[in-house]
Amino acid sequence: MTSKDGKVKLSDSEIQYLDKAEICRFATASKDGQPHVVPVSHLYDEGYIFVAVDYGTKKLKNLRENSKAAIIVDSYSPMRAVMIQGSVKLLEKGEEYREIYKLFHSRFAWVRRDPWKEGEAPFVKMTPTHKVSWGFRKQ
Repeated sequence: MTSKDGKVKLSDSEIQYLDKAEICRFATASKDGQPHVVPVSHLYDEGYIFVAVDYGTKKLKNLRENSKAAIIVDSYSPMRAVMIQGSVKLLEKGEEYREIYKLFHSRFAWVRRDPWKEGEAPFVKMTPTHKVSWGFRKQ
């Protein structure tokens, strides 16, 4: 199901599953389509997926060339997964950046141990445009 703003709607069970997982696999592709998949921390907030990235990384280079990305959170006991594809924009500074940083800081111990300042590392804001999930009951 898609909302009026074009975002794919997730079920409450899917949102809870994303919120419980600290790590997802984050997939990007270069302008010529070469895939790149890495584990990252993520947040789901207000219908968007947020991922912290570093400057100088392959994933950031890919996102500057190709604004499409995907994440998957999965487990095998019980067998369950949520895969989300979408378009991204980079947050490097500003009020939204600071709000997302606060959420990352409160949720992840690694951010509290190794904090950074605005402008030192961007966030990826992914607008979900497609999802596939399994292992959840219909709501």
